[in-house]
Amino acid sequence: MAGGFAGGDAVAGRAEQYEGRITSYFVLACIVGSFGGSLFGYDLGVSSGVTSMDDFLIKFFPDVYDRKHAHLHETDYCKYDNQVLTLFTSSLYFAGLVSTFGASFVTKRHGRRASIMVGAVSFFLGGAMNAAAMNLAMLIVGRVLLGAGIGFGNQAVPLYLSEIAPYKIRGAVNQLFQLTTCLGILVADVVNYFTDRIHPWGWRLSLGLAMVPATAIFVGALFLPETPNSLVERGQLEEARRVLEKVRGTHKVDAEFEDLKEASEAARAVRGTFRNLLAVRNRPQLIIGALGIPAFQQLSGMNSILFYSPVIFQSLGFGSSASLYSSIITGSMLVVGALVSMVTVDRFGRRVLFIEAGIQMILSMVVVATVLALKFGHGEELSKGVGTVLVVAICMFVVAYGWSWGPLGWLVPSELFPLEMRSAGQSVVVCVNLFWTAAVAQCFLAAMCHLRWGVFVLFASLIVVMSVFVILLLPETKQVPIEEIWLLFDKHWYWKRIVTKDPKYQGHHHRQDMAAAAAGAVKPVVSSESEA
Repeated sequence: MAGGFAGGDAVAGRAEQYEGRITSYFVLACIVGSFGGSLFGYDLGVSSGVTSMDDFLIKFFPDVYDRKHAHLHETDYCKYDNQVLTLFTSSLYFAGLVSTFGASFVTKRHGRRASIMVGAVSFFLGGAMNAAAMNLAMLIVGRVLLGAGIGFGNQAVPLYLSEIAPYKIRGAVNQLFQLTTCLGILVADVVNYFTDRIHPWGWRLSLGLAMVPATAIFVGALFLPETPNSLVERGQLEEARRVLEKVRGTHKVDAEFEDLKEASEAARAVRGTFRNLLAVRNRPQLIIGALGIPAFQQLSGMNSILFYSPVIFQSLGFGSSASLYSSIITGSMLVVGALVSMVTVDRFGRRVLFIEAGIQMILSMVVVATVLALKFGHGEELSKGVGTVLVVAICMFVVAYGWSWGPLGWLVPSELFPLEMRSAGQSVVVCVNLFWTAAVAQCFLAAMCHLRWGVFVLFASLIVVMSVFVILLLPETKQVPIEEIWLLFDKHWYWKRIVTKDPKYQGHHHRQDMAAAAAGAVKPVVSSESEA
């Protein structure tokens, strides 16, 4: 396949000496690797639809079913406020939170591909258990297995994609994870729309179909190359260079391979990778990548809408089929947002997408809150006009999230960590992400019941905080090689005051000077070859 790339906006080092092209081998690796996101997406979509199906509620949550149908002509914020029902959703994310630390060990010691395969197996078993569930205990055990699969997949896939991609298009490649997540959600919404008409076992089909993407990912991973970064990290230098040459489509990979080896040597000198996340020189990565962005991604309120969109639309007066149909619309908006992000992220950068989307999401939540405050909660069905305004506002929120916090919430953290703590850092990212996912999932229906329209004002306020956080603290990582991103913090208006206080700061500068000197030494040779 055609399509070259070369260094351009690198901070320092050998980046401008990188060579290669977009090969069919690279494209295949990206497609197979990125499908790990479909596990996360399918579960998000299928869970939200199943929890609104009458047959499922009758089987496992009869109290919720009775409350749902007690006043057929009355809309009510509190119809689905049941902590056991929300535990069905959030138990998966608590399990993923715990499993990600096991995934960190597997990812570091056995490679990114191994974690993807373990996640696929666990997700397959969870889907089978849920489809066969005869009681609540089986249902929760199945959710725990699904959660373990998501913990492994979410830990490994963003790392895999960021490491295997040429730095010029790393943003677009990493966002394949978000695209397949969105496609998984959309497919699940469509499946739910049709299985809702199959009585009384349609919900079993929805849950059981989770085994299909799990099987596809496991089989595909058998043919997946390991990332050169991981191979170098584990001392397999010859194999790492062979894979790098095959992925880049050229034997002229000396500059990039030297950067990988230097990063690996620095990684071996570090002991206690989780403890090193607390080092002063790594404070920016900890605050931005490990804690801030993954928490804010969930506190935006997006996953609450994804989890409970059919429930929300039913509570707002939409019928059962209409609510599932509305979920398909929002799922489609998420896919559109992901595609827009892939096209624009390496052209306009991460910060622009974060800031623009923040404004759009705030306005959308304000519109939803205002309409609900004025028109909803008085025991009357919403008119079609008001319902249309709500759906449009929610779609505008979803599409903005789809090109910002959705994909960038995984892309940016996967870029920030140096190799020596990349696996550990990604584990903390997934842990924090899933903790807040579970917390928001567990609390949202109760919050909607008690705060009513105020819950959307709360989300709007949190998005203001998130946007200010990005404006002040996040440097632009567009088109910066992944092994040189740590240099950005030396130049950032705020973080340079922090990192310079670390006793080992001069050691970092020594490494930077050596890389720059090596790049200077290589340049004349490369230019003479090109002239020849």
